[in-house]
Amino acid sequence: MMKILAIDTSANTSTVAVLENDTLLGLFSANIKNKHSEVLLPMVKNLLESLSLTNKDIDAYAVSQGPGSYTGIRIGAATIKGLAFQTGKDCVGVSTIEALASNLEGFEGIVCPVMDARREQVYAGAFLNGERILSDQCILINDLIPMLEGYNQPIYFCGDGYHLFENRQVANMKKTPELLIYQNAFSVGKVAYKYLKKGQGVSDEALRVEYLLKVQAEREREERLKQNNDNGDTSK
Repeated sequence: MMKILAIDTSANTSTVAVLENDTLLGLFSANIKNKHSEVLLPMVKNLLESLSLTNKDIDAYAVSQGPGSYTGIRIGAATIKGLAFQTGKDCVGVSTIEALASNLEGFEGIVCPVMDARREQVYAGAFLNGERILSDQCILINDLIPMLEGYNQPIYFCGDGYHLFENRQVANMKKTPELLIYQNAFSVGKVAYKYLKKGQGVSDEALRVEYLLKVQAEREREERLKQNNDNGDTSK
């Protein structure tokens, strides 16, 4: 039996879970914006203590590797790297989108995790009856909706971008139960277990994250440079 410690800090929710294979042993979650650095390690410590476990009892680690909040993803990855470094056990980075979709495992129709990327964009992917039909990407909301409607299937959104679709006229959109909307470390652990069974774990040093979209500072700098070039100013 494999004990997996999983965390997700890719959006507002800080969530930590311990699984035995793909069975949940314990879960702590707090939907508190910009508090990951304050609450994450105490949540890990308290969850392990409540289960009478220590970090030495963990066989593998899982973390949401993105897309999502640049700061949140870094905090989550750094925490998992630190815990794994102490034990030398394998890590698995899981797509935030794939983990969110696992929240609605067994739902018939389209499951579309969406995360607010601002500027009328979302990080999104989509699955039809469990099979992926849209790869993880950053996409305009007005481009995503007709793509999904074209399948003529029930559509379930989840993720922190859910509110962006509630008041839009999306054909066949169904209401998602609130407990299944947000990031859930149990789902991260379940997806990770599938990869671990295939021997796809990596060392803490090899663990990587995936932002999909350049951070805001990079985008703004490139926009300023483009404007300067258009105006004939080559200085930075």
